[in-house]
Amino acid sequence: MKYIDGGITAPKGFKANGIHCGIRKNKDKLDLALIVSDIKATTASVYTKNEVKGAPIYITKENTKDGFAQAIICNSGNANTCNENGLEVAKAMCDLTAKGLNIDSLDVIVASTGVIGQKLDVSPIAKGMESLVEGLSVSNGKLAQKAIMTTDTIEKSVAVSFVIDNKVCVIGGIAKGSGMIHPNMATMLSFITTDVAISSDLLLKALKEDIIDTFNMVSVDQDTSTNDMVSILANGMAGNNLIDKIGKDFNTFKKALFLVTSSLSKLIAKDGEGATKIIECQVTGAKNKCTARDISKSVICSNLVKTAMFGADANWGRVLCAIGYAKYKTDVNKVDLSFISKAGQVNVCKGGFGLDFDEIKAKEILSQDEITIKVELNSGKSKATAYGCDLTYDYVKINGDYRT
Repeated sequence: MKYIDGGITAPKGFKANGIHCGIRKNKDKLDLALIVSDIKATTASVYTKNEVKGAPIYITKENTKDGFAQAIICNSGNANTCNENGLEVAKAMCDLTAKGLNIDSLDVIVASTGVIGQKLDVSPIAKGMESLVEGLSVSNGKLAQKAIMTTDTIEKSVAVSFVIDNKVCVIGGIAKGSGMIHPNMATMLSFITTDVAISSDLLLKALKEDIIDTFNMVSVDQDTSTNDMVSILANGMAGNNLIDKIGKDFNTFKKALFLVTSSLSKLIAKDGEGATKIIECQVTGAKNKCTARDISKSVICSNLVKTAMFGADANWGRVLCAIGYAKYKTDVNKVDLSFISKAGQVNVCKGGFGLDFDEIKAKEILSQDEITIKVELNSGKSKATAYGCDLTYDYVKINGDYRT
């Protein structure tokens, strides 16, 4: 398996485009994206567990209940959430897309991201559809990526190639997410494409199992969005034999999917609103997987840990505190703790007690833009990694006037 260029249009048979249609006031900001497969594809999606859900989620669930889709339409700048006519607008977006592509509207996945509680006028989307469709190409995948961004500062795109049945297969993906990131199923918005032939049932199984260790292990600010959704299209154009049972080929597909989603997860954490550093908490030696996941995420969610990382302060007691209030318990008297970056490693705790360490060296290690918090629980063989970022002054600035 290897990383390749191309993102969502790297797999065979996919095209994309992004334009500014007028939803966002800033004309320099693209606000409408379209991703299309040349043929109908199997599909699977996972959605937010927030009780307040964006209208597009309900329409997408209904459209894809047969396990197939061919296109994804997404706007930014308006979440189409808590709107009286939200379902009508989301359905209209599907109808406009279907008409432009000459496909069935039930084969369209719809998504929206942006401000919650503002009415979404569908007329700019209607006016921009012709231009959006005409610009579909393999090379315009980058424009689709830009069109789904809100407060994102970097593009989040990745693709991986691998072999199944002696056929070269590809999975590509894009994501948006910078704030309101604390997923309870997946995170923010992510769209994934692949030319692998796989049944919709196994596609959903692979996606549900994957997000537990990727998107669900990301947190920026402990806020679960109303519009979180991850959707994947698999058109089978790589030519492999259909994956319709669990086995070697299914496991190969899952490994490739993990490379894509884990890379996107890291990019989301790195691009946290106002963030200056990405933080990974690697937990090893847990008695079970649930404990490892829970403790690693508890650490990266701690505001006190996040601010300590911002200040390059090796205040390791905050990490132990976060371990202590995690849902799944462990013996804190067995915990070893280290801080690691490209500047080196400093061991700060052994068996739950502090070690003497060089504060100057620790400051240098924690001043880097990528930091690993290594937690060894010494209680078992399970492990997990969570992805987060530091908490800075700019997070408050960005969110203090986000709407206005």
